[in-house]
Amino acid sequence: MAHTGSCHCGKVAFDVDGEPDSALACNCSMCHRRGSLLWFVPRDALRLRTPEADAASYTFNRHVIVHRFCATCGIHTHGEGVDGNGNRVAAINLRCIDGIALDTIPVTHYDGRAL
Repeated sequence: MAHTGSCHCGKVAFDVDGEPDSALACNCSMCHRRGSLLWFVPRDALRLRTPEADAASYTFNRHVIVHRFCATCGIHTHGEGVDGNGNRVAAINLRCIDGIALDTIPVTHYDGRAL
């Protein structure tokens, strides 16, 4: 199943394939502040509907995750990285997907602060 999503102003819009069956809430210094609920998918399952240049990037700490957000409204839409097996992955902010009942998705809490 394909889902659509976007930032608040719509300048960064995307489609993503799959069905969210879980979410991750991280307490690292970045995630704690932005409050994202992350759904991890293969990077190829994410397709931007707007120019890639409209999604600003930010990295910190080890600089291995590229945090993507709208430079206009500031909403974090997704992150990009590589998993332990070398596969490209995307961490989709479930709060940006249209029509999802977030209260039905189980949330795992991750202690990113401990890294």
